[in-house]
Amino acid sequence: MAISPAVGADQTPPGDDFPTFPDEIYASMPRLLSDVCSYGISAEDTDMLLLGALTVLSSCLTQVSGIYGQRQVYPNLYLFVGAQASAGKGRLTLCRHLVDVVHADLRRQNVREWEEYHREKSLYEKNKRKEGGDEPRQPPVRMLFIPANSSATALFQTLNDNEGQALMFETEGDTLTTTFRSEHGNYSDGLRKAFHHETIAYNRRKDREYVEISMPRLSVLLSGTPRQIGALIPDAENGLFSRFLFYNLPLRPVWNDVFACNGEDTLDGCFLRLGGRFFQFYSRLKKTVPLRFTLTAAQQGEFNRFFNSMQQQGLQCFGSDMLASVRRLGLTAYRICMVFSSLRLMDYEGDAPLPATLCCRDDDFRTTLLMMEVLLHHTGLAYKGLQADIKSTPSRATVAGGDQREHRLLQLFEGLPEVFNRAGYQDVARAEGIPVRTADRYVIELCNQGRLQKLDHDAYGKTGK
Repeated sequence: MAISPAVGADQTPPGDDFPTFPDEIYASMPRLLSDVCSYGISAEDTDMLLLGALTVLSSCLTQVSGIYGQRQVYPNLYLFVGAQASAGKGRLTLCRHLVDVVHADLRRQNVREWEEYHREKSLYEKNKRKEGGDEPRQPPVRMLFIPANSSATALFQTLNDNEGQALMFETEGDTLTTTFRSEHGNYSDGLRKAFHHETIAYNRRKDREYVEISMPRLSVLLSGTPRQIGALIPDAENGLFSRFLFYNLPLRPVWNDVFACNGEDTLDGCFLRLGGRFFQFYSRLKKTVPLRFTLTAAQQGEFNRFFNSMQQQGLQCFGSDMLASVRRLGLTAYRICMVFSSLRLMDYEGDAPLPATLCCRDDDFRTTLLMMEVLLHHTGLAYKGLQADIKSTPSRATVAGGDQREHRLLQLFEGLPEVFNRAGYQDVARAEGIPVRTADRYVIELCNQGRLQKLDHDAYGKTGK
């Protein structure tokens, strides 16, 4: 059962920088994923549909958890699919349909809650002078999908309203980049914390209430061009880079038959029906006790050997900057095993009680490790692209006076205290001869780089990075 590194690289002809998953991983899939992958029109398209399905479904398996590194973890995945325009990444939207029914059910439930609230509110307003009583409280805003263009506070509020569970699904990577560059939209720190289920704290402006989300379970699926990766994640040290799985699609000069299977049905309809099947399982899962996922003792030993070898491979190929990515690939592999094992429960008919302990099958474990070899290669491609963008920046900046700009940005950063507000950094900027509007841009840029973080409304702090 042992799997050695460099398995995935052999699946693609020499000279091809975009390796695909080996065919054998598709020989033994949970039935739902097998049906999803049957709609793939090429090797890379099938891989993308598989990864997209795993990511969106991971957002709804919050009854399943395991112990990894002596910490409780849930199946939630972060995925970025990079491709040039017209390379086919738009087909990722099909995966959204797998959980559209879950989202729609939450919205219907929420509509009923708000209708009841308005009735109680109207009755309260009518009778409060006579009978008094407590004013009814507004219900939460229930949904599965969180828009990427939300402000940081709005995103955290929605996450809190939904008991820490949500999915961010955005097929235009620059939407999130634009949000991060806005004054109130940089929640990169929140994404980094949510990946490890770390507590996210914020203040609600309306009630001046301090809120803590103690166990966020957020899944994220993004797609965009390779340059949008660099715009979203300034460098590999940012921490956000290592939390994502990366898969890169090649731009192939192949015309697909746009009239294939031109019947009454559509791909959207097919994936919505698959989503309906998943919703039945999701509803059943929500009614059961939490399930504890585990690897067998043999699998745990093989897991440690595999990722120790992969870590050495990553160090040799990319240096220490990739160490965090390789180590988090281990956590991601564990989570993918969780998703595979959870979806296996759909293959058993009947309403028998679900097992309290969910043990990974050997074929699902092997499939996951085979995928990891290929995904390490794709992460390396994303890393090289990021490094190329960084190296090209100084030459462009020098022509435009970039050296002076970097010097002024560093002056502002070094002059800032550990915690400060807008008036504070503007005072530092004036002392250094930096225009106020320029200082505003510098602070946003420093937040994007992870060197500063927004602590609250009009409150910032240094991260120590």
